[in-house]
Amino acid sequence: MRPRHDSYDVLVAGGGPAGSTTAALVAAEGFRVALLERSARPRFKVGESLMPATYWTFQRLGVLDRMRESRFPKKSSVQFFAGDGRSSSPFYFEDHDPHESSQTWQVVRSEFDQMLLDNAAEKDVEVVRGANLKEVLFEAGRAVGARVEVDGARREIASRVLVDATGQSALLGRRLRLKADDYQLRNASLFTHFEGALRDRGKDEGATLILHTRNRDSWFWYIPLPQNRVSVGVVGSLDYLIRGRSSDLQRLFDEELGRCPALSPRLEKARQVRPVRAIRDFSYRSRRVAGDGWVLAGDAFGFIDPIYSTGVFLALVSGEMAADSICEALAAGDPSGERLGRHGARLIEGMDALHRLVEAFYDRGFSFARFLQRHPDCRGQLVDLLIGNVYRRPVDRLMAALDGTTVAALLAESSSHS
Repeated sequence: MRPRHDSYDVLVAGGGPAGSTTAALVAAEGFRVALLERSARPRFKVGESLMPATYWTFQRLGVLDRMRESRFPKKSSVQFFAGDGRSSSPFYFEDHDPHESSQTWQVVRSEFDQMLLDNAAEKDVEVVRGANLKEVLFEAGRAVGARVEVDGARREIASRVLVDATGQSALLGRRLRLKADDYQLRNASLFTHFEGALRDRGKDEGATLILHTRNRDSWFWYIPLPQNRVSVGVVGSLDYLIRGRSSDLQRLFDEELGRCPALSPRLEKARQVRPVRAIRDFSYRSRRVAGDGWVLAGDAFGFIDPIYSTGVFLALVSGEMAADSICEALAAGDPSGERLGRHGARLIEGMDALHRLVEAFYDRGFSFARFLQRHPDCRGQLVDLLIGNVYRRPVDRLMAALDGTTVAALLAESSSHS
């Protein structure tokens, strides 16, 4: 399918959650929108676990009923396991916020992403699959459209606003040299799927598990999926997990699995049903969220380490915020960078809070258990971050406590209690 027109109000590059959300919400306001997705059909993606606060974007998009009726397992909590196999108590989201929004889902990304694309199409977004955006076109420093290849033919499409939602390809961020890597969080992950693995029962069946290896050089995710499958992946620094070790990804995965006492028993009777794959989990952020005629959304703007399942959440939220800025700019006839990026400060504030929590997780001397013993009043705000309520409730007390807590102080306190 080729684009029907040569000009649109908004041209969105990328059919993931960020692109679909932006496109759907802008089109719902009556603007002409086209969404270009490179893949010709839905494809496998990692990143299956959602944060509960995605509920509010689902509500605005009008897809909550589809999520409720889906086959996706319900997620009510997250649980952490230490390197020696000991587990924390589950963090049940509803205990802190007894609302329907405290229950979310573990999704199959190909199905989930297609659902959001279908929703965008129903809101009159022109969805074009198999479209390869070759170049963003600029005139006098303003983005004015794109050169696109569809079915082997190239054409130029004009737009008042172009949205880069190309994920970690970060088309515009790379071209404009906006992308800045976080050199403290240069991680990689190895992941696969298993069938017939041990799953907890009842309310805990859909829980996300985070499991440390003995040496704390890596950690595993364990995410229940439909059809009696689980997504299992290991994350560690690039230097530890990949460099100087075997090029056999299966061997590397198995070696790390052998170092995770809490996980091995869960997979004893399971059958691996996907080959092990590897991706880089480098955290990064672009220096600007928008410019004249263009906006970045989702991973095209920034990515945070996957420990707290922030990827889809930030894609949805940034897409929602971008849509609001775009609609205001178009209504005012002013698609300048200042107008299109009005949401940037708010988006970054929430990302900074989540990033601070990630830093604490990777600090070997830090313990959330000891932290909460010292700051019991921060437990609610900590759960708010795990839920994703960073844009709905203040987390300033938690941030101040984290910034004021030194590893040495926590270790000294721990020693005094032993």
